[in-house]
Amino acid sequence: MNFERVADYDAIEVTGERREAAVVVPVITRSGDEDDHHVLFTKRADHLSDHPGQMSFPGGGREPEDDSLLRTALREANEEIGLDPRAANVVGRLDDIRTVSEYSVRPFVTRIPDRRYQPSDQEVAEIVVLAVDDLTDLDNYESERRDHPHYGDIRLHFFYVDGYTVWGATARMLVQFLELATDWQMPPEPDRIAGPDDDLPPSVRDQV
Repeated sequence: MNFERVADYDAIEVTGERREAAVVVPVITRSGDEDDHHVLFTKRADHLSDHPGQMSFPGGGREPEDDSLLRTALREANEEIGLDPRAANVVGRLDDIRTVSEYSVRPFVTRIPDRRYQPSDQEVAEIVVLAVDDLTDLDNYESERRDHPHYGDIRLHFFYVDGYTVWGATARMLVQFLELATDWQMPPEPDRIAGPDDDLPPSVRDQV
């Protein structure tokens, strides 16, 4: 995994959105094997009003006491999974993204210790750790192009690993991370073209 390429990347900033948020893209290197990398996700609690049940990175909205978006990301990761900010090794940033809820989200790629993390009962239903080898297996990936009511013509990404589906904004960030940090490349063409009224894949229909 090429962390230097992540560190050297000049990330694009997004300004002008109604609110700011930040997330940690947490990378775990399994103890004793420097080539055994995993990415940690949270599965959002079903009772949440926004994106219930979706796979996400730890993070959330900026609060007045946060003196930076990095502080936001680390504070939220501590609240959601119990990550000690002092144990977080921030490698670099990915591009900010806009969301339909008028947030700009800043992702920080962060190496974290290989240990058991504790999900917040309020926000997180489950902590899920997926192998980078599985995320970069094209048999576990598909995409579609469709006309989005907010973004216009977009490409949606879906990663299917161990019974979980990573999609939406999290998958957009994951695509950029994998392209920077590994040899994985997004296929040049989507698997299908979807109409504006076509259903999403069955594994994600209940998450919108």
